[in-house]
Amino acid sequence: MLQERQKIWTVDRSAALFCTPGAVKEKDGVRFTVAAERGQKAELLLYDKKSGALMQEEAFPGEAAIGGLRTMKVNALPWKQYTYQFRIDGETAGDPYATVLCPQKEEPESWEDIRCGMAFSPYDWKGDKKPGIAWEDAVMYHLHVRNFTRHSRSKVQSKGTFKGLQEKIPYLKELGVNQVKLMPVYEPAPQPCPKKGHPQMHMPAAGKNYWGYGAGNYFAPRRSFAAADPVKELKDCVRMFHENGMEVLLDMYFTPEVPVRMALDCLTFWVREYHIDGFHIMGKEDICRCLAGDALLAGTKLLSGNIAGWYSGSDRKTGKTERCFAECNDGFLVDMRRLLKGDEGVLDAAAWRSRRNSADFGIINYITNHDGFPLQDLVSYDSKHNEENGEQNNDGAVCNFSWNCGTEGPCRKRAVLALRRKQVRNAFLLVLLAQGTPMLLAGDEFGNSQGGNNNPYCLDNQVSWVDWSAYQKNRDLTEFVKKAVAFRREHKILRLPEEPQMTDYRSCGYPDLSYHSSRAWYGDFSYNSRQLGVMLCGSYAGDEEYLYIAYNFNPLPQEFALPKLPKGFLWHIAIDTAREDAFLAEPEPLNGPERIKEFPERTVVVLIGKKGRKKDESNRTLLHNHRTQASGDGALL
Repeated sequence: MLQERQKIWTVDRSAALFCTPGAVKEKDGVRFTVAAERGQKAELLLYDKKSGALMQEEAFPGEAAIGGLRTMKVNALPWKQYTYQFRIDGETAGDPYATVLCPQKEEPESWEDIRCGMAFSPYDWKGDKKPGIAWEDAVMYHLHVRNFTRHSRSKVQSKGTFKGLQEKIPYLKELGVNQVKLMPVYEPAPQPCPKKGHPQMHMPAAGKNYWGYGAGNYFAPRRSFAAADPVKELKDCVRMFHENGMEVLLDMYFTPEVPVRMALDCLTFWVREYHIDGFHIMGKEDICRCLAGDALLAGTKLLSGNIAGWYSGSDRKTGKTERCFAECNDGFLVDMRRLLKGDEGVLDAAAWRSRRNSADFGIINYITNHDGFPLQDLVSYDSKHNEENGEQNNDGAVCNFSWNCGTEGPCRKRAVLALRRKQVRNAFLLVLLAQGTPMLLAGDEFGNSQGGNNNPYCLDNQVSWVDWSAYQKNRDLTEFVKKAVAFRREHKILRLPEEPQMTDYRSCGYPDLSYHSSRAWYGDFSYNSRQLGVMLCGSYAGDEEYLYIAYNFNPLPQEFALPKLPKGFLWHIAIDTAREDAFLAEPEPLNGPERIKEFPERTVVVLIGKKGRKKDESNRTLLHNHRTQASGDGALL
């Protein structure tokens, strides 16, 4: 019996002046610290890593070292050869502060199936420096590590892993993004399998936490995302992102039971050990106020669902105002989806969303997210199709503010397909031409589809995996997105550090932002209006050019009036989503009066006001496109 076995390692139960929960390497051993209530018996169990055999068990001191923490040191422990667990009053428990896990089965159902490992090996960061990208200069890309490269056509060697993500860095850099926001990369909590007789017993997908949101081991990188060593591979991945000028942000979902102290320890751990640039705090969002003034997180980006009511940059007591917080919620998504499909009564709200940009915190704008339709499905389905999740299609959002353009799901009608492509282009411009920080969902840039499933939280299969075969088919869309991202970067007026004031406060002769419709200088925000012209004066961003963005989400052509430019300046067409090749090779000047009488339906056009000479033909590009595009749009309503 174990009690009769000779002790292999000696222990030191004397109290430490300072002890950190979990396992901490000291000069002459490893210190283990566990939280236990008064009167509880706490024990340490040490296992041989190779055989899994229990090698030694030691009781923690009965008295706490500090607060509710009990601690002891195992002298000269060769930590690479051992794993450990805790036992509290006879019940096996994991270490919530463990930095690496060693599951004993592929799908652990309880802490009995999981051992905690130790990761104390030094890592050479090779002079790594964080990019420090301002919110207004960021273009965010949201992805799930395994989903992103698991598909057979992803063309990476280590599919579904941190290494696979690292292999895709050149692609992301070419796309133009400079931030990646990763769905949870920490180990999810073990999940018991449905018992016999449970309605989900024969539904293998139902209930699985494939996405990873919720409770888990918040300090341990997910082993299933690694080819071998998750700690080293994630650090390698972060370092390579930084070398390419890109930031890495993590989704962290803290359940209500997580103490504020533990959440703070967790975030500082990821910043210190993995050089993470920021976090999206989910679940227990009230901890954000506590994190705002913490010096250890100064300079770390923190995203939250709704901070407008309480946060200002001065909340950080670091001697200067820092714009590190950002608001990230579905407000932009809902209003822009409604505008995109032509709803009435939403134009005013959508205009506000497009210009909103606090001087105190960032604003994250997106029209698709992981928990909903990807962009291709947004224009292809009116209803969700989640049967494969195993919940009789009862899960996922019922109201998606989507429009299938006339036919549900896949179809071969040319008019429907052309309209869907145009709507996708429109959606990208709604996001990328707005103030704030745009966020793109992985795969949207080449038409990735989930077959109408808007909640594949439990599916580790081709429904969830980003379909890289679509990249081969839709390279024209990818090129459009690249150009749209580049256009945003070239025009600083689209990415101001604060919200436009809609006044001429610098005496430039024009306000920084103004609204127009069929009448210049008059934005029509009546209930039935679905068109808007937005003029931006580049002088407020150190540029002499002007931009005019014309949105027409009516089902019929409309008339737009253009503001008169200074002498010698002309409006030039730069982008026209009614064209398949929406970006003109060279901006083409508009001639004649400042008016477009036949502006195509469901179209976004971007004009650049710059110095130029008139041509013979008037409005040739817009009128030509309107005459030649598919005429069946009205019949689809």
